[in-house]
Amino acid sequence: MKVANQSFRTIWPDSSCKFVHIIDQTQLPFAFKIVQVHSLEQMVKAIKTMQVRGAPLIGAAAAYGMALAMLENESDDYLLFAVKLLINSRPTAVNLAWAVNRMVLALQNAPINRRNFTAWREAAKIAQEDVLQNQRIGQHGLAIIKNQYQDKAFNILTHCNAGWLATVDYGTALAPVYAAHDAGLDIHVWVDETRPRNQGAALTAWELGKHGVPHTVITDNAGGHLMQQGLVDMLIVGADRVTSAGDVCNKIGTYLKALAAFDNNIPFYAAVPSPTIDWSIANYKDIDIEERHSDEVTAIQGLAADGSIQSVRLIPFESSAANHAFDVTPARLVTGIITEQAVFAPSELHHSNR
Repeated sequence: MKVANQSFRTIWPDSSCKFVHIIDQTQLPFAFKIVQVHSLEQMVKAIKTMQVRGAPLIGAAAAYGMALAMLENESDDYLLFAVKLLINSRPTAVNLAWAVNRMVLALQNAPINRRNFTAWREAAKIAQEDVLQNQRIGQHGLAIIKNQYQDKAFNILTHCNAGWLATVDYGTALAPVYAAHDAGLDIHVWVDETRPRNQGAALTAWELGKHGVPHTVITDNAGGHLMQQGLVDMLIVGADRVTSAGDVCNKIGTYLKALAAFDNNIPFYAAVPSPTIDWSIANYKDIDIEERHSDEVTAIQGLAADGSIQSVRLIPFESSAANHAFDVTPARLVTGIITEQAVFAPSELHHSNR
């Protein structure tokens, strides 16, 4: 995608494969900063602090984290050490463990003195595959939109950020939006603010604006009202994990949107590349839901009058806060799962694993 007419991905290696470039998403939308990541430790920190975030991007970042680790030490012991650090950095997104395990398989099959080369090559493959998968998701999602489009403004509601910033490029939930906009359809996006980290207000709104897609930021609690008023035609979200039964684990608040969509007979889709589907889990209650630091709830970050990015406290000092980062939308509330292969009803998702 483009920023100021220059093409960017969210992550890319230095030409000499000595370090990795990332877009620091904690600085958006007020500052566009590219950061260099030089070590395994720095990549783990970037994942934990959400400088990189979004399930597909976390997977690519973890792959490059393994490459950075092999740059430091190609031994079996350090390989296993890197695996443990990266997999524990964020527990909910299945892409992370998937990418790390794929890297381990490639590295264990390589001579120790070739592991550095093998790691950078495999990480680049993972990143490029994500781009191609997301492009295909965009085309499958475009076909759905065209099927419902009636030559008037078509309103899509999305939650959190599942655009190109959450992937290596193109996005998942927003890939169909970009495809529809570029095809000349009159598309408008309702953007949930997505408390507590405001990924919708900060990231989704920013990237839609850069691409010229009409959009409106709304409070997280406004979606149900808009659906009742007939102002939403479709919901498309991303996911950090989809079970084999078609349950969708996504940013906290998604479940409530799906309930409102079901009550108002509005289609609800999740757009995910195949690595986001966890075939080892059939019962969504087995998903490890990440609980993040309460500071994200007790405070909010924004642009101060002096141009600096500052954090201010929102709640009384004597009050505690809980921060469950994800919830699960049961398959019965999901119209379809948009993958790079096709669009599947949750009950038919197993066909994508053949």
